[in-house]
Amino acid sequence: MKHFLIAALLCLSCACSGLAQDSAAEAPATKEDVEKYLQAMHSHEMMQKMMDAMVKSMLQMTHDRYLKDKDKLPADFEARTNKMVEGMMKDMPFDEMTQAMVPTYQKHFTKGDMEALVIFYNSPAGQKLLREMPAITAESMTAIMPIMRQHMEAVNRKIQQQTDEMLKKP
Repeated sequence: MKHFLIAALLCLSCACSGLAQDSAAEAPATKEDVEKYLQAMHSHEMMQKMMDAMVKSMLQMTHDRYLKDKDKLPADFEARTNKMVEGMMKDMPFDEMTQAMVPTYQKHFTKGDMEALVIFYNSPAGQKLLREMPAITAESMTAIMPIMRQHMEAVNRKIQQQTDEMLKKP
């Protein structure tokens, strides 16, 4: 009987320990949990690479715009615009931006979620995703920019048409 009680207490103890671990995993993520996650996914490097991809895309758009409207634009339009874009991106406050994101991650993820994400991003598949994501993003942006540009031009034409019609009415 004594052995049965000891076994029962051990089982109960293990079960309670498991519940405590589960509830700890479901606790809100701490700032440190989020910072570990952001560090595991090389967020600073990732943001820099994504900004570089955005700049490249913006410079291409500027070039395309210049070629399209070069007879209406000043000769130094492209150089001035490129310098402005590159300057804005160069001074991007990445550390400040990262700290501003922490509360959002804390709102949406638990401590357990953050631990699982850190494990994933430290895995070979997670590291590959991190290595390939900037190229995927850049290639995707290049692929979708003509579609977005075409759509925005159509929207602008519609707005202009509506505005013209409204101005004609008394």
